[in-house]
Amino acid sequence: MQTFKAEVMKREGYNVDPNRPDDVKYEVAKDLGVPLEPGNNGNLTTESVGQVGGKIGGSMVREMIRLAQKQLADREGQ
Repeated sequence: MQTFKAEVMKREGYNVDPNRPDDVKYEVAKDLGVPLEPGNNGNLTTESVGQVGGKIGGSMVREMIRLAQKQLADREGQ
């Protein structure tokens, strides 16, 4: 799943270290203006953290749907 996340977020234009794909959340947070840092982020609201997770998760879900649709279309074409 981490590899998939790295591939999807790279296509979204983010700089992703393949050895540390989870770190993309800091770059996404920066783009969204969310002060997410390694360590304790207890000062952040669930809304702001949800924006970061939603951006990453939403991108992954869109890609999974695209792949599933392609797979179905490929099967129908056989």
